[in-house]
Amino acid sequence: MGYKLIAMDLDGTLNNDEKKITPRTREALMAAQSAGIRLALASARPSPGLRKERDVLCMRENGGVLMAYNGGRIVDAATDRVLFETCMPLEAAQEVLRALEKLPVTPILDDGRQFYVTDRNGYKVDYECRNNNMSCVEVENLAEFLQFAPVKILMSVDPAAIAGVQAQIAQLLPAELAVVQTAAFYLEVIPRAIDKGRGLVQICRALGLRPAEVIAFGDAENDIPMLRTAGVGVAMGNADAAVKAAADRVTRSNNEDGIAAALEELLAAN
Repeated sequence: MGYKLIAMDLDGTLNNDEKKITPRTREALMAAQSAGIRLALASARPSPGLRKERDVLCMRENGGVLMAYNGGRIVDAATDRVLFETCMPLEAAQEVLRALEKLPVTPILDDGRQFYVTDRNGYKVDYECRNNNMSCVEVENLAEFLQFAPVKILMSVDPAAIAGVQAQIAQLLPAELAVVQTAAFYLEVIPRAIDKGRGLVQICRALGLRPAEVIAFGDAENDIPMLRTAGVGVAMGNADAAVKAAADRVTRSNNEDGIAAALEELLAAN
């Protein structure tokens, strides 16, 4: 099979637990690009949060693509031009924010440039700002502040309570919105039209590729649609059981160069 694109989740997949791309994994991905295979970063993060990995992998020079917000925004890595975007209706987002005021969550909004919160010292707020290299603005009330249609509403939640909170939020949402878990301590409300599988389809359309020509890597629930859409979906060794069940194969963990190990096998006869 002639693979032409490698799509990867970041945290828990491309990055090890120290938030770094290991030398072996970088070498494998650079070799793939030298062979004419493009890279796509697929994350729940806003697009500014993908730039560090973009630059480490020299994706601007090699026709790379960034899939931000779980597929809600597709960006050309070289030019930052938005190729595709899906936002939630403004009024629906405001209603969700009002409902979240009664739940044990810390909502974190962004407009693609900076974050907005009601408590700058809230749970995981500083972590999110540092992780994405974005500033944070404190406002009195998010629902009243919001005047733009967001792609998503991020929430940090105590991991011990996250399953119950996710179920509560799901009951409050209108039919066009969904709530997904993207980390042990993160939930996100997004339009149902958004997932990494649909995002991958949009990338393939933009690049003139077929999903069958894609290798995708992931470790979490929000990666499952992408793994199922790609020609080969690879779950990391550290992935959730449901992710492994949805994948075509399982590789080593993100701390054991899982991406490199899988690519060495898959690209041997490419």
